[in-house]
Amino acid sequence: MAGPRKKQKRVEPSFEGGRKKKAPRAGPKGRKTSGRAGKRKRRGTSRSGAARRTFGHFLKRGLYWCCVIGLWGGIGIAGIVAFYGARMPSATSWAVPERPPNVKIVSAEGATMANRGVTGGEALTLSRMSPYIPQAVIAIEDRRFYSHVGIDPIGLARAMVSNVMAGRMVQGGSTLTQQLAKNLFLSPERTVERKVQEVLLAFWLEHKFSKDQILEMYLNRVYFGSGSYGVEAASRRYFKKPARDVNLAQAALLAGLLKAPSRLSPARNPEAAETRAQLVLEAMREEGFVTDREITTAMTRPPTKAKSYWSGAENYAADLVMDQLEALIGGEITRDLVVHTTISLPVQQSAEAAIREAIDRDGKALDVSQGALVSIDGTGAIRALVGGYDYAASQFDRATKAKRQPGSAFKPFVYATALEMGRTPHSVRNDAPIRIGKWTPSNYDEKYRGPVTLSEALAKSLNTVAAQLVMEAGPKNVAKTARRLGIESALQTNASIALGTSEVTLTELTAAYAPFMNGGYKATPHIIRRISTASGRVLYENTYDNPPRVLRPDIIAMMNGMLVEAVNEGTGRKARLRRHQAAGKTGTSQAFRDALFVGYTAELATGVWFGNDNGEPTKKVTGGALPAVAWRAFMERAHDGRARASLPGRYAVPADPSRVAVPVTRPDTGPVRLPARPVADAVPQAGISPDSTGSTRGPVPPADIAQGNRQGRSMLDIILGD
Repeated sequence: MAGPRKKQKRVEPSFEGGRKKKAPRAGPKGRKTSGRAGKRKRRGTSRSGAARRTFGHFLKRGLYWCCVIGLWGGIGIAGIVAFYGARMPSATSWAVPERPPNVKIVSAEGATMANRGVTGGEALTLSRMSPYIPQAVIAIEDRRFYSHVGIDPIGLARAMVSNVMAGRMVQGGSTLTQQLAKNLFLSPERTVERKVQEVLLAFWLEHKFSKDQILEMYLNRVYFGSGSYGVEAASRRYFKKPARDVNLAQAALLAGLLKAPSRLSPARNPEAAETRAQLVLEAMREEGFVTDREITTAMTRPPTKAKSYWSGAENYAADLVMDQLEALIGGEITRDLVVHTTISLPVQQSAEAAIREAIDRDGKALDVSQGALVSIDGTGAIRALVGGYDYAASQFDRATKAKRQPGSAFKPFVYATALEMGRTPHSVRNDAPIRIGKWTPSNYDEKYRGPVTLSEALAKSLNTVAAQLVMEAGPKNVAKTARRLGIESALQTNASIALGTSEVTLTELTAAYAPFMNGGYKATPHIIRRISTASGRVLYENTYDNPPRVLRPDIIAMMNGMLVEAVNEGTGRKARLRRHQAAGKTGTSQAFRDALFVGYTAELATGVWFGNDNGEPTKKVTGGALPAVAWRAFMERAHDGRARASLPGRYAVPADPSRVAVPVTRPDTGPVRLPARPVADAVPQAGISPDSTGSTRGPVPPADIAQGNRQGRSMLDIILGD
């Protein structure tokens, strides 16, 4: 009989494909892991593997899409570059535009007084500027300048991150090369096209020029604010020194201006300029350009303060140069020029100091707001020119452009004309009330002195005698004498010409005095001695070696004798110099609007004017007061260290006016003696009414005729006496 069947173990279906089941891994110390622990371990291993697989998956896809985006982005950028690049001229035609021409204006000693032109300064090589300047600019603007190829990806990325974090444009990524490209070729507008062109031009500049050449072009053309382009212009504008003499603190200030030249200009906001300079110094320290000790020294310097405009009276001279320059070279200025002037910088500085000190001291009390001074040597060369109290505040040149009444400062031309017609300093006229037509000239003090010599009349600036002499000589002849000596302005040929009622410039008036100090030769005022190119080729030169003679030596001797007396004993006493012989004449216009003193030594003829631009009267300032004081202050400084020299001719005024023997010196013939002749007594002028031509009308008292010397003289001479 069959026994019971053995129960079979059920086998579950499997999809392992007949593969053997893996044996469980041994646990610690060879034990098999099983149960819950084994399951947990198996689950953890499974999860970490999945995480790794997921991360790897995303990484691969991320890299893939980055490549795709980068590829398409590159294609897009290339397309944009190609599109805008195609709109630019061919690279073979690209050329760096010429820098606008600069005019360097130098003094007689060779020192630079000013630069004129669009840039306001000459171009310099790196070796001719302070080494701190390029270091400061590189440190704050483009630290990788010497390593990049025109654009700086690192700097650009940093700028983008900074701008995103700030939510606004706080940092730029342009290199110095890009900035140069923009300044040279492009407009300031911010567009994609302009930025693409900027990059292309930067690559071209890097290919065409060396790094030093690019840096030089940048530093010589970039704008530093206050009308200054280039480091030379900025250095002279803010520090009054050339770029080669700029110190560390000043270089940091210049470099700091590049971020916002107008806003950070020390002429506008010195505190902001100084704060920015501190950042530049820190950047220079980080780059290793300077040491901590140098930084400390630089930070202790006081902040730079600059005026809102070019300052210094030498700029009046520079403006005069520019007014004349194109006419002398025969056309427009198309290249860098060097103009050698006749200005002596030490004399110029003394002139500026004299005008400013006088107005600072007495201007407010005397209602005087402006002054001018011009000083000319015997050849007519302008040695000093001050056109106003402060060039930064007003650029109008009151010495060469303003026309004003010279007052009694015009009288020397009246007296010179009378001397040429035979009068002498000892001729006597009657200082008394007179009438010429409807005009009744009177003296400044309303007093009359009776019989006086011409020398005394000039020294005391008596108007009645000057009016008599004009009518004797004729107003037209007086005007001819004035023009012959150098007055170019229109003159009214009537009796009032005696009192300087026709307006003239201070420069022409002073130049017309110069023949008295140079022996009788015309002194044409000029300020330009030579014009040359930057390479040294002379374009213009004038030495004024052969001036025409305009006064005889005997006239010069007598005029000098009288004008020396006017300084020593007359209205110009406050102009007397300690060591040098001086001559001159005061002048005051109507209502005390203008006060002048024009005088000279054997070396310089100088005119000084004080008044107001609006024509308002001063508080009774006369030529013998403030102008004479300022003239003396200037001339003492200008003659410091100079040897004593006498004026041409020797003429002594004797105490007795009846002595008319006049010893004079002719520079070309030696000593001579004028013939003596009797001097008529003073002749009363009542009843005489000459017209503007010098003829007489009305009755002539017989007694007056009887008192004259009738031998060989005209009726007018007999009437007025000699």
